Amino acid sequence: MPVPPQPPPTPHPAAPGLRTGTLTTADISFFVVSAAAPLTVMAGVAPIAIMLGGIGAPAGYLLAGITLTVFAVGFTTMSRHVGHGGGFYAYITRGLGRPAGMGAALLAMLGYNGMEIGVYGLLGSASQDTALALFGVEIPWLPVSLAGLVLIWYLGYRSIDFGAKVLGVLLVAETGILLLLAGGVLLDGGASGLTLDSFAPANVAVPGMAAVLACAFAAFTGFESTAIYRREARDPRRTIPRATFIAVAFLGLFYAFIVWTVIQAYGSDKVVQAATDDAGGLFFAAITTYVGAWAADLMHVLIVSSVIASLLAFHNAINRYTLSLTEEGLLPPVLGRIHPRHRSPYLAGAAQTAVGAVVVAGFALAGADPYTQLLLWVNTPGMIGLMALQLLAAAAVLCYFRRARHQEGVWPTVVAPVAAIALLGAALALVTANVELFSGAGTGTNVLLVSLVPAVFVLGVALALRLRRTRPEVYARFAAEPEGETPAAREPATR
Repeated sequence: MPVPPQPPPTPHPAAPGLRTGTLTTADISFFVVSAAAPLTVMAGVAPIAIMLGGIGAPAGYLLAGITLTVFAVGFTTMSRHVGHGGGFYAYITRGLGRPAGMGAALLAMLGYNGMEIGVYGLLGSASQDTALALFGVEIPWLPVSLAGLVLIWYLGYRSIDFGAKVLGVLLVAETGILLLLAGGVLLDGGASGLTLDSFAPANVAVPGMAAVLACAFAAFTGFESTAIYRREARDPRRTIPRATFIAVAFLGLFYAFIVWTVIQAYGSDKVVQAATDDAGGLFFAAITTYVGAWAADLMHVLIVSSVIASLLAFHNAINRYTLSLTEEGLLPPVLGRIHPRHRSPYLAGAAQTAVGAVVVAGFALAGADPYTQLLLWVNTPGMIGLMALQLLAAAAVLCYFRRARHQEGVWPTVVAPVAAIALLGAALALVTANVELFSGAGTGTNVLLVSLVPAVFVLGVALALRLRRTRPEVYARFAAEPEGETPAAREPATR
């Protein structure tokens, strides 16, 4: 008897991927600006910049913004030629080769994890300060930090557009309270009239400006993460450049404006002494005077929400780096699973949360201070690592366009990258030379923290050379263009 024809086998459904075409320019800008935590940076770090650099501090933030805008010119031009969603390491691989690219990939993991995990200490200490200021009670920092880990895990577990909405609300709130302070100062005319003395050359060209610039560059950390969201962006060749320029322009102008208004609140002749006497209370005293005590209470609350927004932004960035490295074959495949409903890299997020919990608990068991040790010691190599990545990316842009056939102009492919290399190199040198401002530690600890950055990069290069010998197929496909991408330029095969 003839065998009846069998129906074709039912294909297995394709594994879910990230939610493509979701993020707008505004969404990505929220992620990037939230990572910088504007309210926390202003209330926590700007007073130190004023104390060290005087009334010229606002100009330092403008100079840092201009430098990073120059970097963004080449970076965003190259984004039209790179379809890979791996962020910095894909760009560095294109321009400097696979060994440098793998070094950059490990450096990115150090940088973003360092910037996020350390901030859980800030969440704990900021919550302590807020509870003491508002209710007069002292609370332990560790339960708050652990609760923050769970909250950030959940928000990262949800869809990326849900996270963008949360960040949008939190960012509007924290920038709003700073604008409220600025409005109160401007309407009242400041302590002794409004002046532009902060931008006078004599007040900018002072010895303390090096320390101000170091603080200013640190305040932009994470702005380059726009490229990480390429796969989830709408029209990424336009969305990514726009979000990058919007983020760096907003941060540079906003920081400079807010620092200038606080100087006006105290007067150019008194603000340095006020910052020296009470750096942590500088912004709170100003908003109490010019707006009201209720606004100072609200600022305490919004600093906590600002920290949460920064944590979520870095958490999402880390998850996408982890996903990319999983797809490269450098991390266990299980970390690359995408949630079927939320379309998020949820196991990468769970792994990152577990690492954060181990580090936070380890510092707590050692009796470490959540701010001066957990935050500063873990953040410092993360910040320096991300600045080193920016410098490598600027060099990669220059090398890439020297080899590729393209129709871009000389300004974005030669002049801007060369200027960015020089400026970012100087910025990295400033931050390294003034590392004690960020770590609050002694010489031995500072040497260790700074040395982590080149050590991790060298480890990545060594891994690449080993993979080239032992797993050439993994090495060959590292940072390769995804199928369906049509790069805007053609270049020789990556080394």
